[in-house]
Amino acid sequence: MRAVLVGPPGAGKGTQAQILASELSIPKVSTGDIFRANVSNGTELGKQAQAYMDRGDLVPDEITNAMVKDRLSQEDTREGFLLDGFPRNLAQAETLDGMLAELGVKLDVVLELVVDEEEVVRRLAERARIDNRSDDNEETIRHRLVVYREQTAPLVTFYEQRGLLAKVDAVGPIEEVTKRAMAALKSRA
Repeated sequence: MRAVLVGPPGAGKGTQAQILASELSIPKVSTGDIFRANVSNGTELGKQAQAYMDRGDLVPDEITNAMVKDRLSQEDTREGFLLDGFPRNLAQAETLDGMLAELGVKLDVVLELVVDEEEVVRRLAERARIDNRSDDNEETIRHRLVVYREQTAPLVTFYEQRGLLAKVDAVGPIEEVTKRAMAALKSRA
C-alpha cells in the first residue's frame, strides 16, 4: 500500500499515520521525522534545512523534495509507505509523481481526514492547554487553517480528479476514525 494522508492541522494525521502504518506493516514517512533524522545525522541536506529553521524560515521545497526522494528510495519503502506531511502543495504533488515514476510505483490512495474548522480550533486549543503550547492560540490556529486552505486543500481536488481520493470522517474516538480509515484503505487494496 502506497498512501498519502492529508487534512487540516488538528485532523489527527500524526496519530492516524502512526496507527495505520503499524496496522499495514509499512513505514510512516513523515517530513518532520525526515528533517529531524537529516539534521541529527549531519547530512548535507540536514545542514541546509537547519540553516532555514534556525532563521525561522520554511525549508524550501527543493530541500524537502530531496529528503523525501532519498527516504522513498530506501529498502523499507519498497513494499509500501504512508506519507504524512508531504505533499503540502500542488508543486510537491507533481514532484512526488516524478519520484514515484522513477521508482516504478504509483500511489494507491490519498486519505483525506475530514474535520470542520471549528472542531480543529477546539482540538488544537485543547492540545495547547494540555501541552502548554503557546503556538496553538486561536489566532495562530486560524492562520494555519488559512494557509492550509490556500496551499494544501487544492491537493484534495488534484487527487480526486485522479480517482485516488478517499474521504474519512475524522471526528470521534481515535479507534473509530482508525476503523473508517482502514476500511477506506482496504477498499483500495
